[in-house]
Amino acid sequence: MSGTGTGPAPVGGSPVRGAGAREFAGRERELKALRADIERAGLNTISGRKEPRARVLLIAGRPGAGRTALAEELAARVRDRYPDGLVRTGLTEPGGDPVPTERTAREILGAFGVPTPPGAGEDELSEMVRETLGTRRVLLLLDDAVDAEQVDPLVPDNPDCLVVAVSRGPLTGIPDVRPCTLGGMDAKAAVELLVRFTGAVRITVDPQAAESLAEECGGQPAALVLVGGWLAARPTASVADATKRLRALPHDPERPAGDRPLARAFQLVYESLPGPSARILRLLALAPAGFVDSHTASALAGCSVSAARSMLGDFTALGLLRRPGGPAAGGPAPDDQYLVPGCLVPLLRDLLETKDRDAEVQLARARMLERTVRLLQSCRAITEPDGSPARKRLAGLPRSLRFPTAAAADEWLTCRQPALLAAARLAVGDGELDTLARRLVAALVRALAAHRGTEAAAPELYGLHQLVLDIAERRELHREQAAALLNIGDLDAQTGRTHDALARYRAALDAGRAANDLYATGRAMESVGGAHQDLQDWQRAADWYGRALAQRLSRGERADAARLYGRIGTAHTYAGHYGEALRNWRSAVALYRRLRDLPGQARALSEVARVQEYAGRPHESLRTCQEAVEWARLAGDDRLQAALRLRAADTLDRLGDPTAARLNRSAAERLLESEGNTYEIRSAPAGQ
Repeated sequence: MSGTGTGPAPVGGSPVRGAGAREFAGRERELKALRADIERAGLNTISGRKEPRARVLLIAGRPGAGRTALAEELAARVRDRYPDGLVRTGLTEPGGDPVPTERTAREILGAFGVPTPPGAGEDELSEMVRETLGTRRVLLLLDDAVDAEQVDPLVPDNPDCLVVAVSRGPLTGIPDVRPCTLGGMDAKAAVELLVRFTGAVRITVDPQAAESLAEECGGQPAALVLVGGWLAARPTASVADATKRLRALPHDPERPAGDRPLARAFQLVYESLPGPSARILRLLALAPAGFVDSHTASALAGCSVSAARSMLGDFTALGLLRRPGGPAAGGPAPDDQYLVPGCLVPLLRDLLETKDRDAEVQLARARMLERTVRLLQSCRAITEPDGSPARKRLAGLPRSLRFPTAAAADEWLTCRQPALLAAARLAVGDGELDTLARRLVAALVRALAAHRGTEAAAPELYGLHQLVLDIAERRELHREQAAALLNIGDLDAQTGRTHDALARYRAALDAGRAANDLYATGRAMESVGGAHQDLQDWQRAADWYGRALAQRLSRGERADAARLYGRIGTAHTYAGHYGEALRNWRSAVALYRRLRDLPGQARALSEVARVQEYAGRPHESLRTCQEAVEWARLAGDDRLQAALRLRAADTLDRLGDPTAARLNRSAAERLLESEGNTYEIRSAPAGQ
């Protein structure tokens, strides 16, 4: 089991030879020390107490020092000790922002198939993580942690688990952390790494130049990978040539000394690229969450998909991109998906700011968002029936934007979901492309609902509705603000946060009034009533339903009015106001009769019978129930007929007529058999 990180990991001590091939190099001493730390007794064990939490191993160093590669290699070598799985997640966005703990916790829980309530906060989700891992033997790899506050809430209260954290510096505040600080690779390992790119001959003829080149790279695996990729692309170039070119590059005095080897190695490769390739590489800094595929690159650069695919392969061979995963990933990387190494993102962003005009960057971002919207629309359309308008529009799209089957679209959505969610967050946060951002969020909501269902996708939908709310508030789009608040309120209500839902519904009512949107205000008033009903405040519930009813009646919306009469009747029934309840249910019956809605009329009559029974009027209840049975028969609703006959049987038992009760039960059983139901509606005589 493995999780997909929320951000790409830095390229570590693993070369890339050909597209996506990765092997680990060196660091055997560090691996041995880390494995010894796993076995070493903790402070609590030494003092005779049981370890209360999982052991935390820290791999610290600069980006590009091979931190993540070492963590993945360690995880691959010890994962057999943790039969319940390996979960890997990133704690830093490509731009350097910390990933919220709430998002990380959802990712970890998702790896174990644990559903998470939409809108749940950081504390609740962190507790769920600790509960989920409390009875399992799990290896948790937390990549690129910013500080201890990110790691500590995720550490399981279970000594049978292991946490491997990757960070730039110490994690002060977490007790008994075992640190392993990485510097440069030793000369022998660095040269061995270069051999994998150059072959043995070029190293053998000039071993001193190879050692000098490794020294110029500071022994940093990421720098060695870049220079090795440069040499592999030039079979006639010698190692001395690479060393000479690297030394000739100027130092950036404003850059920390430890970061200069990687910056110079990157500059060497970047300056060797043709102009169009260099431009595309710079634009990859805009890729959401660092995820890149041929469509993303094609849209950013404004080139064909095939040309972008070829260029991504070339970048990967040069070490400028990597394939997702690594030794710890537990499976092959998805086709046509790459990651921009986290250690290269700041360098690419610097180049983008200095070499590209703001208008060109914004246009590239807009093209990328538009392409993503079209892919999401295609992803949803493939789930529609053949011949539907959506499928007809799908047939008019270019072949590269179409999915052959719904299964292929679902696989694409699953693989790209982290990047798609990141794209939505970035588009909304940018604030300059709000129209595209709204279309992107809407398309993503529809695609997730079509493939996952609204209930399964609720955690993601909650965040997407919040993004819509952010745009609506920023742009003062009151109608969209009301819709987003209603959607978020519904999800809050479904997860039991009724007070939060009530606040959302009231805010939606204000926004609907500001937009003069009668539908939104009516919906909001009804939802406020529903929230009060959930809180068992029956009087306020009936009052708010009444306000919504008045609006529906004024607009002639009789079907909604009939439904609201029923909701008012239900609230009064719970409150014990049976007279008011009967009056409203009879009003509902009358409206359904005018609408010629036979099923609605039958159901409303069944509720009248129920209230009459609660009010102690069993004879009236029986007559109403028999009338409802007749309307249900005319409506062809056998299930409702069966339920009504069972209710009538219960009433007849109480009235002392067991023979008639048995006849009604027998009729109900026959109806259920004819329906082929696999469930029972149970009813028993009174007193049993």
